[in-house]
Amino acid sequence: MPTVNLLIKGKVQGVFYRTAAKGEADKLGVTGWVKYINEGRVEAMVTGNEERLQQFIEWCRKGPEKAIVTDVIVTPLSEQEFDDFTVILENYPLDI
Repeated sequence: MPTVNLLIKGKVQGVFYRTAAKGEADKLGVTGWVKYINEGRVEAMVTGNEERLQQFIEWCRKGPEKAIVTDVIVTPLSEQEFDDFTVILENYPLDI
């Protein structure tokens, strides 16, 4: 199954983006992780079948209700295996 790295930019911190992304990933049956990174961005690594992976990417372009997504950079990777979809809590920025 394909794996992608997603770099999500915009107003994506402080709007429950990670929690909502986990809910969407669980609903679609894709696996991987999501975390906050510097400069107010979110990063995700996701594995799933092509159709569900594309659905997840499209969801990321909108995000949860209060998010304002300005860009999603999609980078294909070699296949990774994950047991489930997790929210990584480390590296939480101090400026929020």
